[in-house]
Amino acid sequence: MEERQNLEEIIRTRTAQHRAVQRARIILLAAEDMANKAIAREVGLSRAMVVQWRQRFAESRLEGLEDAPRSGKRPQYNRDTERNILTLLDTDPPAGYASWNGTLVARHLGDVSAHQVWRVLRRYGIHMQRRHSWCVSTDPEFTQKAADIVGLYLDPPKNAVVISVDEKPAIQALERAQGWLRLPDGQALRGFNHEYKRHGTTTLFAALEVATGMLKVGHYHRRRRREFLDFMNQVVAQYPEKELHVILDNLNTHKPKHDRWLAKHPTIHFHYTPTHASWINQVECWFSILWRQALRGLSVISFRKLRQAIDAFIEAYSQTAHPFEWTKRVVYLGTLKHTYSQLCK
Repeated sequence: MEERQNLEEIIRTRTAQHRAVQRARIILLAAEDMANKAIAREVGLSRAMVVQWRQRFAESRLEGLEDAPRSGKRPQYNRDTERNILTLLDTDPPAGYASWNGTLVARHLGDVSAHQVWRVLRRYGIHMQRRHSWCVSTDPEFTQKAADIVGLYLDPPKNAVVISVDEKPAIQALERAQGWLRLPDGQALRGFNHEYKRHGTTTLFAALEVATGMLKVGHYHRRRRREFLDFMNQVVAQYPEKELHVILDNLNTHKPKHDRWLAKHPTIHFHYTPTHASWINQVECWFSILWRQALRGLSVISFRKLRQAIDAFIEAYSQTAHPFEWTKRVVYLGTLKHTYSQLCK
């Protein structure tokens, strides 16, 4: 009784395989004393196949109606093939090539397809064309300088203001042909032409107030010592009679040997990042935001329009400005350059 219910369930199930339905019908029709020849005509199989499935059911019941396990095709590749591919990647590529690729590896091995090479590489997460860049500081005073700046972020001096200052030079004013493009299939895409016109450049000086995330910027044609000091005079004027701690990188315009300007401003203290470690400077985080949200893909017809676009973004950004949260408390000498998202939030 239970077997009949299972067989009838197979026939009623819409997702059941056709061959499973055929076999179930053979057994049910046989249970009604129908002749093998008639069953074969009813289910669309030969009489020999009907006899075969009736015998298998008689011997193994419902399990006999299932397909017997098959050995399948013998694998073309094995662990040795995989080992040969990975070993080859540790050798120099053929003359004239800078690096290996799937086609070159397959051609060199001879008995492996390029598709199999890519399968192995995907299995191990190997991307031969992907490159990681890093910037390792060789500053002998790295520990002291990094500790000084990180200390300003985590525990700023009382009754003092910490400012992060840097410049983004030669921002290009590019005029791009852009808009909507109607495709033959009726779809519309928004984009811009690959051709553009240059309308000059501008240099942006920026001072980030670490405690609030607010910005003070200045637009200049160049980034000499003269422009830097002019911008610093504007920054200092915003904090009369305040002690300022200014974080800077090691650009030569930031640190002359005999600085008369600092002598005239005894309440201003410069803190220099270690060499090749400008990522410690928080204003770099803001420059990254500026590029992604305002400059990338921007189309302007003059450098003045470019400056107006930057000022408009700063005005909008200031409405929700907030300080970056410095999350890295330990900075080691010789570690790789970290992304800004790992350092600031």
